Amino acid sequence: MAIYRIAIGSPGEAGQPDAIRAAFAEFFSMLIFVFAGQGSGMAYSKITNNGPATPAGLIVASLSHAFGLFVAVSVGANVSGGHVNPAVTFGAFIGGNITLLRSILYWIAQLLGSVVACILLKSATGGMETSAFALSSGVSVWNALVFEIVMTFGLVYTVYATAVDPKKGNVGIVAPIAIGFIVGANILVGGAFDGASMNPAVSFGPAVVSWSWTHHGSIGLAHSLVQQLLPLSMITSSLVMMVMNLSQAVISRFFFQLMNVCLHHIEE
Repeated sequence: MAIYRIAIGSPGEAGQPDAIRAAFAEFFSMLIFVFAGQGSGMAYSKITNNGPATPAGLIVASLSHAFGLFVAVSVGANVSGGHVNPAVTFGAFIGGNITLLRSILYWIAQLLGSVVACILLKSATGGMETSAFALSSGVSVWNALVFEIVMTFGLVYTVYATAVDPKKGNVGIVAPIAIGFIVGANILVGGAFDGASMNPAVSFGPAVVSWSWTHHGSIGLAHSLVQQLLPLSMITSSLVMMVMNLSQAVISRFFFQLMNVCLHHIEE
């Protein structure tokens, strides 16, 4: 992965029509994804009268997120690339596929899309809580850290292999399905432990609307330091959570490039 491929972009890029269209595409894609995923959990709570978590509920969450992400990636693919995840956007920036300025536009759009989706859900359901991600009983911060590292790595790696890699060929046709499947599968694995976020924006929206940052900060390894300072906790926990997820994008990019080099030498 060559550093020279990283581009900052020109100041005027933010005002270009294609950049604005791409940002709006990310906003609406994220809104669709979070509305479906978070909304399914709220619907399940409504049906079960806020009953305890069950295997059926985990399956519902897995399917709704998989289907929602499949659609969200598909509708945004031809406009913005269908990132629908700040970690994916960061990986694309590190790989030289997108400039820093456009990445910032995407991040803002993604975070806003998640927040707006949660606001709409809270309004439409008569004030039901948009539950923030939390650690299950007996799950430590370090357990959640391992889960998020592995799951985010798998997600970003899948995105690169099926949607970003220029050598993907016909595999790119099934990229939205593959991306939706890996998220659904990871929720089946990690959902019962830490909620299986894999996406800073997906965690950010419910935390803002419900104004619940305790576990959000725990997952980000910041809660124990700033739990008494709410405004600082909000900022720090969100940033650390994002950095933790984004770092996996860099690792995924590195291993993907390493695999391509190895395969190239084998072919020769």
